Amino acid sequence: MNMEVIRGIMIPFIGTSLGAGCVFFMRGKLNPMVQRALTGFAAGVMVAASVWSLLLPAIEQSAAMGHWAFVPAAVGFWIGVLFLLFLDRTIPHLHAGTGDMEGPRSSLARTTKLVLAVTIHNLPEGMAVGVVYAGLLQGNAGISAAGAMALALGIAIQNFPEGAIISMPLRAEGASTGKSFVYGVLSGAVEPIGALLTIWLSTLIVPALPYMLSFAAGAMIYVVVEELIPETAAGTHSNLGTVMFALGFTVMMALDCALG
Repeated sequence: MNMEVIRGIMIPFIGTSLGAGCVFFMRGKLNPMVQRALTGFAAGVMVAASVWSLLLPAIEQSAAMGHWAFVPAAVGFWIGVLFLLFLDRTIPHLHAGTGDMEGPRSSLARTTKLVLAVTIHNLPEGMAVGVVYAGLLQGNAGISAAGAMALALGIAIQNFPEGAIISMPLRAEGASTGKSFVYGVLSGAVEPIGALLTIWLSTLIVPALPYMLSFAAGAMIYVVVEELIPETAAGTHSNLGTVMFALGFTVMMALDCALG
C-alpha cells in the first residue's frame, strides 16, 4: 500500500482529532444553534459524497449491464442500509443532547454510549474512503487519485465539527478534558480501521467494487436520515440547519467535480 493511500485514509481521522481538540480551548456545551448548523453541514457533505463519489461511480462501473446497470448500485445500497440498521439495533448507544438510549439495554457508562453513537456514525465514512481508494489501487478508470482525495477531504471537513460535538458534551458531562479529548479521538479511529478492512476485502472480491461503493453510500444515507436530519430539524429555527445542509452539499459537490 503506497503512501498516497495511507495519507488519504488518515485525513478523515485527523479531521476528527483536530475537532476533538476544541475541548482544550472551549468551555461548556456547544451552542444548540451552532451544533444544529454543524450537523446540517455534515449531513449535506455525506449526501453529496454518497451521490457523486459512490453511487454514480458504482453505476458507471456497471455500464456493461446496459439498462440493468443500476442493479449493483441498488443492491449494495440496500445492504448498506440494512447493515447500519442492524448496528443501530444491536449496539447500545446514546446521542448527545438526548436522554434516550438506543439499542439493547446495557450497563455501559453514559460516556461510553455517547462514543459508541459517534463510532456507528463514523464507520460508513471510513468504509466510503476505503472503497474509493480500493478502486484506485485496482486501477479503476472511473476513480482518480484526485477524486479519492476529494472524498477524503470532504469527510475530514465535516469530521472536524463532529470531533467537537463528541468531546465537548463529554466534558460538560463531567469527564476530564484529557479523557474527553481521547474519547473524541477514539470515536474517529474506526474510520481508518474501516477503510483498511474495506481495501483488504476488495482485494479478495474484485468484481464486487460497484456493490461496495453503493454499500458505503447506503450506510451513510442511513446515518443522515436516521440521525442527522432529525437533529438538524428539531425545535425552532430549523431553516439554519437546512441552509447549512445545502452549503455542505455544495462544498462536497464542488470538491468532487473540481478534483474528480
